[in-house]
Amino acid sequence: MLGRAICVALALGVATAFTPSRWAPTRGAMTMGAATQPMSKFERLQSRWKGEPRPVDESKAGFSYDAFEAGLGDTSCAFARGDVIQGKVVQYEYQGALVDIGAKSAAFMPLREAALIPDGDVATAVSIDETRDFQIISEEDENGQLLVSIRRLEFQNAWDKVLASQVEDKAFDGEVIGVNRGGAIVNVHGLRAFLPGSHLCGAIPSEEVIGQSFRLKFLEVNQENNKLVVSNRRAVVEDQMRELSRGDVVQGVVKAIKPYGAFVEIAGMSGLLHISQISYDRIEDLSTVVELNSLIKCMIIDHDKVNGRIALSTKTLEPEPGDMLKDPKMVFEKAEETAAKYHERMEAERRAREEAAKDIVMGLGEDLEAPFSASSDLEQILSSEPAAEGEAAPASE
Repeated sequence: MLGRAICVALALGVATAFTPSRWAPTRGAMTMGAATQPMSKFERLQSRWKGEPRPVDESKAGFSYDAFEAGLGDTSCAFARGDVIQGKVVQYEYQGALVDIGAKSAAFMPLREAALIPDGDVATAVSIDETRDFQIISEEDENGQLLVSIRRLEFQNAWDKVLASQVEDKAFDGEVIGVNRGGAIVNVHGLRAFLPGSHLCGAIPSEEVIGQSFRLKFLEVNQENNKLVVSNRRAVVEDQMRELSRGDVVQGVVKAIKPYGAFVEIAGMSGLLHISQISYDRIEDLSTVVELNSLIKCMIIDHDKVNGRIALSTKTLEPEPGDMLKDPKMVFEKAEETAAKYHERMEAERRAREEAAKDIVMGLGEDLEAPFSASSDLEQILSSEPAAEGEAAPASE
């Protein structure tokens, strides 16, 4: 209560009435040392006042003159643009609300500043007598009124959440709130993010997707330019990549044929079936082996979970070398059976390599454990050397 009274008193310009007068009661001017300055209107009225001060009942005010004077040194009632202050909503107005922030007049919060995404009614954003933080977004007008905002604070808080989510790089859900020619507009922590149509899996950016939620990850985050781009494809690919591993047999559709291989779409992901991995036999014309938009089965031989890339193979599914060129339909029908035999063969080869490496290690161990006599070995070496010229070779016993 004391702080509010101090602010109001300073705003009305009557704070000096509560402090002891330091000026001499002269008419027309006040003297400060050798300099003479014109007196204000209030000071001229004060100088003409006569008589003893009348007693004042301080009990109704709730504070004394001494407390008020002491509070003047600790209280600042200056309001600057960008300051965050606490206020209380006191009244709804047309296209806004009045907020008591302790100034000489209530501040005004426009409807557009009531929330990040206003819905046309200020009552849904704030309630009467609600106390919360506001940000000052203007200077005082001629009536001493300020403009305040909730949207500016929520905007900064939303960007803080986005930046924290970007560092964690975790997938999140976002609701589509609009569409345009290039993609969809998604609500991310109250911010408007752009979802390109090429990064939307299993759907087309049309009016039908408005209101739907999609799993998303960030593509680009630029707070300075207020640019936020998200991807549904990246989130889907990374979720599915966790379930895939080398050696899995998957089914996909051939989406593109290049001289070096074919691109196969597998559950929204693009995998490369290199020409060298199609068959054990040499391929002259790739288009004669795989057809565009055809359904094929492949084995995953490698994958890059970070970039969502998959390397595929069909020659590992051939019961006999060259079957992909002779009868690819049979290869696909027996894909799981052939893959199981392939894994068994790879496992047997792995065990054989381990056994061979173990035998080598054991052999080295036996050599190291063999006894060694430096003197006997040296005598044997010397005895086997040829005799010098002119000397007879020692007779063998």
